[in-house]
Amino acid sequence: MDTNDGYVNRKVDGGIGTITFHHPKSNSLPGHILQDMGDAISEVGKDPSVRVIVLRSDGEKAFCAGASFDELMAINDARTGLSFFNGFAHVINAIRTVPVFVLGRIHSHVVGGGVGLACAVDIAYAHEKASARLSELAIGIGPFVVGPAVERKVGSGNFGLLSATPATRRDAQWCLNAGIYAEVVPTIEDLDERVDRHARELTSYNPEAMSELKKALWKGTEDWDRLLAERAAISGKLVLSEFTRQAIARFKQAIADKG
Repeated sequence: MDTNDGYVNRKVDGGIGTITFHHPKSNSLPGHILQDMGDAISEVGKDPSVRVIVLRSDGEKAFCAGASFDELMAINDARTGLSFFNGFAHVINAIRTVPVFVLGRIHSHVVGGGVGLACAVDIAYAHEKASARLSELAIGIGPFVVGPAVERKVGSGNFGLLSATPATRRDAQWCLNAGIYAEVVPTIEDLDERVDRHARELTSYNPEAMSELKKALWKGTEDWDRLLAERAAISGKLVLSEFTRQAIARFKQAIADKG
């Protein structure tokens, strides 16, 4: 495994399936991590010993900085764009359809597609420094694929606000009030304890009842296989625009200048 290109690890212990992803560039998401993450969630969710899944990332920087700029810049046709953005659809639909609850451990800020992950999990616990910024419009695309997951959590008004203010970071308290986070805690130790406590609690409940409850909670999303693929096609075309190319180049240069 080449850890310089990121990884997705999985572990099952005591009825808890833990999916951990990492990329050295602030936990950004290239296509292979999206594919591996979605596959891992689906496969762990099918394990009859698993009662709950915890989604987390390694490192001390962002929980997830969204789509990989390197991979976005490498897209040169609509088909490749569709394939890349379908990776986000794959992860969201995996979370949606597994028969167990998925808890999110959000240890730091979320950007772009990372906001989508935080909203897609069934319940997200966050550190008090875990701000959120839905950044896609700033680079000439939009939060099309993750949008349904975000809107489902925060409502259409807040989704519109997040989408139309891509340069603005909302702090963890705003995210708590909007419904992205279920709880916000002051330390990483508190975060680990809270996630672990809830995960262990869920292992004691009837798996059939939890599966039926999850279906009920996600009622109305049955068309997301089609919907998210349609949204991926929109993003896949927009990413080819000269506006997006120049915007990503500027962002990459700004990051290079900082560090």
